[in-house]
Amino acid sequence: MALGIETFSSLNGGNSFFKAVTHPEAAGGAASLVRRLAKAGGVAVYDPLGFLEGFAACHDLGAAAIEGVYVQAVDEIGRHRLGREALPVSQIGDSAADTILVAAFDADRLSQQIAHLAPRCAQVVTLDAMRLEPALLTNRRTYLDPLNFVTNFAFFRDLDGHHTRLTTANYWSGYGAAETSIWFVLFDGAGAVLARWSERLAPNAAAIVVDSRQVRARFNLPAFEGQLFMHVAGAAGHDMVKYALDIIDENGPSLSCTHDANAWPADLYAGLPAPREDERVILWVQNSLPIEIPAGEIALGLIGDNRQIAYAEPVAPFASVPLDVATLLPDARWPQQIEVTAGRYMVRSRYEVIRGGRRRFAHVNVERTDLKPNPEIRQLRPMLGKGYILPAPLLPPERWRSSLLPTPMATTQDILPIAATVYDQTGAEVARTSLGPIARRESVALDLDTLLNGTRPRFGHVELTYDWDCPEEVDGWLHALFRYEDRASGHAAESSFGAHIFNTVLTYRDEPQSYSGRAPGLSTRLFLRLGEAPLDTLCHLIYPASTPWRTTSSTDLILNDSDGAEIARERVEIPCGGSLLWRYSETFDAGTRARAEGGYVVVRDTTCRLFGYHGLLGEEGRFSLDHMFGF
Repeated sequence: MALGIETFSSLNGGNSFFKAVTHPEAAGGAASLVRRLAKAGGVAVYDPLGFLEGFAACHDLGAAAIEGVYVQAVDEIGRHRLGREALPVSQIGDSAADTILVAAFDADRLSQQIAHLAPRCAQVVTLDAMRLEPALLTNRRTYLDPLNFVTNFAFFRDLDGHHTRLTTANYWSGYGAAETSIWFVLFDGAGAVLARWSERLAPNAAAIVVDSRQVRARFNLPAFEGQLFMHVAGAAGHDMVKYALDIIDENGPSLSCTHDANAWPADLYAGLPAPREDERVILWVQNSLPIEIPAGEIALGLIGDNRQIAYAEPVAPFASVPLDVATLLPDARWPQQIEVTAGRYMVRSRYEVIRGGRRRFAHVNVERTDLKPNPEIRQLRPMLGKGYILPAPLLPPERWRSSLLPTPMATTQDILPIAATVYDQTGAEVARTSLGPIARRESVALDLDTLLNGTRPRFGHVELTYDWDCPEEVDGWLHALFRYEDRASGHAAESSFGAHIFNTVLTYRDEPQSYSGRAPGLSTRLFLRLGEAPLDTLCHLIYPASTPWRTTSSTDLILNDSDGAEIARERVEIPCGGSLLWRYSETFDAGTRARAEGGYVVVRDTTCRLFGYHGLLGEEGRFSLDHMFGF
């Protein structure tokens, strides 16, 4: 049974109420409120906004003597709330309760409206008892304003020479934010708080770097393997913390990177790859809530197979558990894919692949439960050209082997009609194949060496699109996993993402997506974090176009120092339908790089939308790769 609270809606976005009642810093206030209700002689609950059951899903009201539930909307009367028929609030005076819970925030007005109706001598309590402290709030007048809950979680490790380094920038300043601060809570693997701290952000788009080694030294901590919670106060423009996360082995051959999670837990996740014979795949079950995940609520099953194998252990609040998929699915093998039943208890999970002494990280994706095939997409093809495109790098074939695996990412996707096309860096088509209509139960991996059949472009990219020669209808939710392996060292990296419509002035629903504001999104602002020496930074920029667009991009690579001040910029041009693979060390000279130490690069283009991938390069064939974020 999934947690009984809406976390995210495809129509309305993230649910601020969910974040408000599960926030780590609100847990103490919530516990005090629940204890007070448990001691009351009787509780009448006034639930004018429908928040009661969501609150109860996250905070156990079983010990409270709830006498009745009362509602305001006439059409809600008689419906069940917590197993009771809802009564009209005009009858609340008939209650014998000595306590009234108004299940709302900013509840003064709601409380005043019923004050004269309440039972004599009854005390009124509200969810405002669990409000965050004012310093954490951006809009103190409207508590459930999404900008009051600009939060996220990150996997965070400092153990046995492995450390994590989170990098982002104060991109909220570009949307008018003035006094901005970021608050951190570090949890260990058992969910215990190791450290709390806050930092005031510089007023400009200054770099934000959180290194596990520095955190461990600052607070004199033991080795840890858990999660870092972040909350930004004073934000503007974006209600989520976006970041890049590097996972680095200081004394060994591992190097990997991943990025921000969707900050709202989902029912299902998919795209978890089964291990090869020589691999272990570890799913990191990281509880995002202040309540225990009951035994059996987390489960794994092969895509296309209705059998789900439950994880039989509970997971403590905010705890992190490494779940070896072989313990539940011992016979699963690449290229099979695994579906994760998550029950809305955890944000998009990370997984770790271990092969020999090398480790790599990536993430699963939200599997939609609300999609249906959409005939409009096929009908609009004459106007939208390629339509939905999923672009990914073809790294230089002399060094790297590239492959891909389409991943069903909606419960209704029984058939995937997919085509794959490889383009060189100029945008010229090199090879194309139809993967055919792939059944949900099938997992069809494509080795690009096979598709290229001896052709070796210097570099380029691959685009997954719908195969219009197949009659099956589609839904626009096309996803795939892309895997890259160093031919000499065997070190690998992988990344997964979904398709979008790119570079057409026509809009369809919310496509082409915009970083902020309404569609179409026809410009680029990508964040490129820079690796610490001796690691070099690589970036692969792709210029996909659903319909013919500007012949070349006008792309600026803007180097900023740690304070967000521009140090240098380089203009590059990418052919429409082509790509550019570049390295930081080859683009900016040593003196310029020294001045920008601790900074980052912004990839900016006002003429087109680019899609980007970033990574780091080290010795022993080490490298990392993942897609970039924009703001």
